[in-house]
Amino acid sequence: MKTMKNTFLLMAGAAALAMTAGMAAADAFPPLAPLGDPPIPDDNQMSEAKVELGKILFWDPRIGGDASTACVTCHEPDQGWGFNDSLSRGYPGTVHWRNSQTVINSAYLGQVFWAGSARSLEKQAPSAAKGAVAGNGENDVMETRMAFIPEYRRRFKEVFGGEYPLIDDAWRAIAAFERTLIVNDTPVDKYLAGDTSALSEEQVAGMELFNGKAGCIQCHNGALATDENYYNLGVPPSERWEEDGLAQVTFRYEIYAKGVTQEMYRKLKDDPGLYFRTKEKDHMGKFRTAPLRYTMYTAPYMHNGAFWDLREVVEFYNAGGGENDFTDGTMSSTKSDLIKPLGLTDDEIDQLVAFLEGFSGDELRVEPPVLPPYEALASE
Repeated sequence: MKTMKNTFLLMAGAAALAMTAGMAAADAFPPLAPLGDPPIPDDNQMSEAKVELGKILFWDPRIGGDASTACVTCHEPDQGWGFNDSLSRGYPGTVHWRNSQTVINSAYLGQVFWAGSARSLEKQAPSAAKGAVAGNGENDVMETRMAFIPEYRRRFKEVFGGEYPLIDDAWRAIAAFERTLIVNDTPVDKYLAGDTSALSEEQVAGMELFNGKAGCIQCHNGALATDENYYNLGVPPSERWEEDGLAQVTFRYEIYAKGVTQEMYRKLKDDPGLYFRTKEKDHMGKFRTAPLRYTMYTAPYMHNGAFWDLREVVEFYNAGGGENDFTDGTMSSTKSDLIKPLGLTDDEIDQLVAFLEGFSGDELRVEPPVLPPYEALASE
């Protein structure tokens, strides 16, 4: 009986320490805030004509390799402007190797993709449209296709001034359209702006947990609810790398293409994450903190789609994260010290999930464009 009492006291003490640490964390990090207007780069100012052109291009599979894969193929409006499977679609004959992130509110990000490999939407678009397991496009082929479409010639001339469409201008137009995909009137935004009726009592309790005991604010802070830093959470490897031969081939291809040692190529069982960009061992398995906005519509979650609903995500954090699969222990050794058991009760998990849902608001609907047809160029 005495042992049980001591155990209970130890657990209570640990929970109290976690809550105290969480409260201290809330004071040490940028608070949550309403989301304002997105930044617009000086070299890609917005106009209605540019946005409309970008919208058409976003839907057009001819901006890719074999004219089968458009931006919208992996960022579907009715799937949270992402793709609701663990790994995203790939170019025909392949499958992608990471989960497709939503483009909603991506205009605010300073680092795009899971490992931050693009610094702007203008850089993200060609990386996706030309990536070997994504769009697989070639500049000259895509420009030639657009040149055979009279409406594109007219629209590009109106927006950019040239006689024929240029692929770099296509990326600018797509980026301009993506900067209109903004959701900043969510219940959380309204509450933080002063409307105390915007969140339910359960959601307010969840926000207190978010800022306190659960410690979410340590990484999910500021207006976008991300610090855009990189962490290893111990997310388990993708099950599809064990079960899906094509996914395994893609994974091995990406490891080889991005440059690892021969030994790592043969032994890696998990996604190296930021390591691909830096080749620093202490970056192994680290990924950018995902924004929390619009997440109610973007399941599954994490870089490999490991979790299928928000409660599963919270339970993962509550358990203290997981373990990576890397043969010499390097990846597991980079797991963040912030990831520890939280001691949340079932009711508290429900409250936190309810609050997280308040970051989403209504789904953003856009009427798909009609794609312009080809037409032979007039002879000189």
